[in-house]
Amino acid sequence: MADKVKYEMEFVVHASPSLLYQYISTPSGLSEWYADNVNSRGEKFTFIWDGSEEVAHLITKKSGERIKMKWEEDEDEPYYFEMRIQVDEITKDVSLMITDFAEEDDIEEGKMLWENMISSLKQVLGST
Repeated sequence: MADKVKYEMEFVVHASPSLLYQYISTPSGLSEWYADNVNSRGEKFTFIWDGSEEVAHLITKKSGERIKMKWEEDEDEPYYFEMRIQVDEITKDVSLMITDFAEEDDIEEGKMLWENMISSLKQVLGST
C-alpha cells in the first residue's frame, strides 16, 4: 500500500466554538453532517454511510478545542484525522482546522469530500 500524505485545510465557521465542538465531538452532532449515523461506545466510534460501517478510535480529545481519531484500518499506521477549533485572538473569527491523510493520488478527492462535509456542517449550524 502506498504511503499516505498529510494535508491540512481551514474553514471559517460562523458559530461559537462551544456549539461547533458539539458537532465535531458527539455522535449526535457528527450524525448531523459527517455520516448518516454515528454510534459510540467509550472511545470507539462507528460511522455509518449508506449501510456500510467504518470504525474509528478516539486518540485525543481536548474539550472545546479538538478531537483526533484513527480509523481502525490504520491502527498500525501513523495516520489519523483531526478536527481542531481555532479562534483568531484579534478578529475572534472561528475556524475549523482539518488534518487528514490520503494517498498522493487521492488528496484532491479527500479535500473535495471535506469541503462537501463542511458545507453540510455550515448548513446545519446556519453558518454560510
